[in-house]
Amino acid sequence: MDFKKQRMGILIVAISLATAWAIRGKFGHEQGAAWAGAIGALALVLVAQRRDWYNKMLLIALASALGWGAGGMISYGQVVGYGRSIDFLNAYYGLGMLFVIGALFGLLGGGLVGLVLDSTKDRRVKWGSLVSEMVAGGLISYFFLIEQIGIKMTPPRSEAWAIILGAGLAMLWYMARENRNSPIRVAIFSALGGGFGFAFGNFLQVMGHAWQIPFNMWNVMEYSIGFFGGTGMAYGVLSSVWPVDDIKPRKWINRAALFIILVFVPFIVFRESMAYDQILKNLGEMPNLERLASESSGLSAIVLLLMAVVLGWRLRKGEYSRKETAYLFYVYFGVYLLMSYVIKGVLGGHLILENHLYVLNIIVIYLLLKKRKIGPVVGTSNEINTKNWIVYLFAIVLFIGLLSLIAINVHGEIPGAHNRF
Repeated sequence: MDFKKQRMGILIVAISLATAWAIRGKFGHEQGAAWAGAIGALALVLVAQRRDWYNKMLLIALASALGWGAGGMISYGQVVGYGRSIDFLNAYYGLGMLFVIGALFGLLGGGLVGLVLDSTKDRRVKWGSLVSEMVAGGLISYFFLIEQIGIKMTPPRSEAWAIILGAGLAMLWYMARENRNSPIRVAIFSALGGGFGFAFGNFLQVMGHAWQIPFNMWNVMEYSIGFFGGTGMAYGVLSSVWPVDDIKPRKWINRAALFIILVFVPFIVFRESMAYDQILKNLGEMPNLERLASESSGLSAIVLLLMAVVLGWRLRKGEYSRKETAYLFYVYFGVYLLMSYVIKGVLGGHLILENHLYVLNIIVIYLLLKKRKIGPVVGTSNEINTKNWIVYLFAIVLFIGLLSLIAINVHGEIPGAHNRF
């Protein structure tokens, strides 16, 4: 891959997933991560400019939503607290475990996207077998690591990371057996990027607290994992060799993917974050709280319904081009942004700085996509370079150690700090 030609495309995907992941912080959990993951994948399809990918852009978005979303079950609040410790061992443990958690997000998110891109009419991915193996791998990993050996990353909170680890390893094993090198590359680069981004983001968060920066530094950490995770996923995809597959997915498959993306994920986001009782909790002590919560919840329901109807009608035919992909990308992204305003009380006149920065990011993405005019991406490698990946891993581990050393020497006790040891 000519990196100079593709760096703008990589940047677009990085900013897209970073912004969506920062918005995800307003909603959290699997459903918020799934919406963000779909946005990152759509950006990837747009920058790749592959005609054969437009018709399966819904499947690519769904794979990314499922992969990045699954990691949302991992509890990491306690681990973030370890990163705030004034003791090197605990701080290093915190940042190191955030690297592991971020890597698990990226492993599944990038890996499933790679498998969709690599699945063709002549060489289909055996999705039934793959899902069965991943479920079995997750259960075995959890039982063995947590129940039998007792390896606890986040006591007393959920240890669901072990489920994602087992599922990810099973996915890699499937890829290796099937000689699907390009999906392996995407999975590994996404994992390295997501892991580094989470650890580095926690470091930035700690620095923000130490220097008393008047900004939501938790949101900075979320932006960081999205930016570097998106960078890894985009680099893995744009640098790899992919087969050409002009066969359109069956209508029922596209419709099922469209339903999950447009109806199921937004419905869960609404139920968990935008329903009346949830908004009532989120808005705190604002004036006319009950009326404001009712209006905000009602507006959210109307907007989400309109989004599903408009996009569902626009995409009903199942034949897509760059135009339909861009339409879905901007509308889906825009509604997610609007929900972040509503959940923070925009109808009551409450505006926060980071929401405006999300708007600025989307404007930057639009301008970069408009400027990008090179042809379809043609990757040049499907090489599995394990030695290089081990070097990258050790370099990141050493760098995280350096960040931990810097962090403990620039701050004293800060709120939310915990010690694991």
